[in-house]
Amino acid sequence: MRYVRSICPYLYSERGRMKTPGRQSRDGESLLDRTRKLLRSSGLRARKELGQHFLIDEEVLSLIISTAQLTQDDIVVEVGPGPGVLTGELCKRAGRVIAIELDDRLAAVLERSLATFNNLSVLNEDVLKIEPADLLREAGIESAKVYKVVANLPYYITSPVLRHFLEASAKPQLMVVMVQKEVAEEITARPGKMSLLGIGAQFYGRPEIVARVPSSCFYPEPEVDSALLKVVPYSEPPVMVADRESFFSLVRAGFSAARKQLANSLSQGLDTPKADVLDLLEQAEIEPRRRAETLTLEEWARLWQEYTGVRE
Repeated sequence: MRYVRSICPYLYSERGRMKTPGRQSRDGESLLDRTRKLLRSSGLRARKELGQHFLIDEEVLSLIISTAQLTQDDIVVEVGPGPGVLTGELCKRAGRVIAIELDDRLAAVLERSLATFNNLSVLNEDVLKIEPADLLREAGIESAKVYKVVANLPYYITSPVLRHFLEASAKPQLMVVMVQKEVAEEITARPGKMSLLGIGAQFYGRPEIVARVPSSCFYPEPEVDSALLKVVPYSEPPVMVADRESFFSLVRAGFSAARKQLANSLSQGLDTPKADVLDLLEQAEIEPRRRAETLTLEEWARLWQEYTGVRE
């Protein structure tokens, strides 16, 4: 994991090494100054209820861009662009950028401040209420086109946004998103520390933490640190299940009492006699005293096959 210079006090790679202290932006004006000036001139402030924490670090910005590996052939969807610090850099490198902003005031500011870019479409929409294929069409792009999601996601919608794109019929080619550090660690966890969120993300894609980013890289400063997460969606899940809804119902049942042994949590979650659950686990060759957090995707798929009697 390479080192990245940063104006933040600390920027950590996945291996936990401290990055070197950084610098101001290349034009002499820091991103913090630019962000404050734009908000002030527009009569705006960050809205806590929308989870608005704007990126103000030049080197983290560069890391996002380099991780996304953008070319002029790329279509990029950005969720929650805020004042447009990342948006402008995306417009310089990608062929098309679709910025979807829920805050109507910020959406209007974005259209004015980035009016010089003719490859930008700003949509004042709730991303969770519009299918990705429809999102592309609304921006005048064929829904069959491949695209990337690059965003500094508001913390409170991280999980829904990831599911929204990963479960869509028109999946992105790549997702590069800033999320809360603890959420990134859940998403990338291995068996022993798995969660329902981790199972859901890893069913649809291959996640990787690129770097850990401290709270001081954002304005206003949040109470928690962040992480830059890269997710490469699968064309097909690594385990094949015929009915994904029933598969995740079973997984949710397993995590309904995550601290309990699997036999107990499944019995409670499925509202099924424990004796029946013990038989099910025996057929799936899974030790009943294990906990849900220890199971692999393959074991959940095997358990689902025994539970439903469906084999692929």
